[in-house]
Amino acid sequence: MRGETLADAPIERIRRHLVALRMPRALETLGHLVQQIERGQIGTIEAIEMLLAEELTVRESRRIKAALQMARLGTIKTLSGFDFAFQPSLDRNRILALAQLDFIDRHEVVHLIGQSGTGKSHLAIALGVEAVRAGRSVYFSPLADIIDNLARADREGRLRERIRYLCRAQLLIIDEIGYLSVGAGAGNLFFQLVNARYERGAMILTSNRGFAEWGEVFGDPVVATALLDRLLHHAVVVQIEGSSYRLRQHADIPLRCCKRTRLLRGSSPASRHDRQRRQLRNVFDLRHAPHSRI
Repeated sequence: MRGETLADAPIERIRRHLVALRMPRALETLGHLVQQIERGQIGTIEAIEMLLAEELTVRESRRIKAALQMARLGTIKTLSGFDFAFQPSLDRNRILALAQLDFIDRHEVVHLIGQSGTGKSHLAIALGVEAVRAGRSVYFSPLADIIDNLARADREGRLRERIRYLCRAQLLIIDEIGYLSVGAGAGNLFFQLVNARYERGAMILTSNRGFAEWGEVFGDPVVATALLDRLLHHAVVVQIEGSSYRLRQHADIPLRCCKRTRLLRGSSPASRHDRQRRQLRNVFDLRHAPHSRI
């Protein structure tokens, strides 16, 4: 009985140490590993490595979860969940190269340009997730929210402070440039942010508008030129020319509606099918016309 108590004493001390060090996962795993050692299934050094690895895995998972919340990425998207086959114009290897995150170290700007639904935001968020996993600080926001925050800070005399905050992240992701025109005043605020991050921090920008249209987006061609001067100096431009993911499941709706109408009205099958096919093709041609390019 005395020998059993002496043998248990070091284990109890280890448990107390793990509690003091706030290592709950290692504490949970300790008993099972001791049993494996006693049965000769693993050695002592291997057990120590497994104990620390368990704790490190849990801590890393907590770190990533907290960092994703701080990044405000919203719905998490991954590169493995992106359907590259649906967007054949997109170079998969180029995107995977961006996922190595060298552009963050070089303080470059990645432009993802394409029509609505082509996967720009998915790719931007997925690259942000890769950055978080690699230990980089990330902040995500639609352009409209960025402008609102800067305008509010400007009114309250905190603009410089807000810009400093938005410059802290190693990667700033700004989504949905071009969906709404923001006006010259807002363009000036955005320029101050871009200028503050120029050659100091990486960015990913998504837009459904070509660069030639930015004068309209920001309400002033002079502001747009100044923005592009900085945003294209150290830049990677990825143009996505393809169909919308969100519309692909509904592409046959006009044809199915046509069939139902024909059955009800006794219309000519060939003439209605041909007309509906032409209409559908024209809709997609208009939605996915190529953007203006520099």
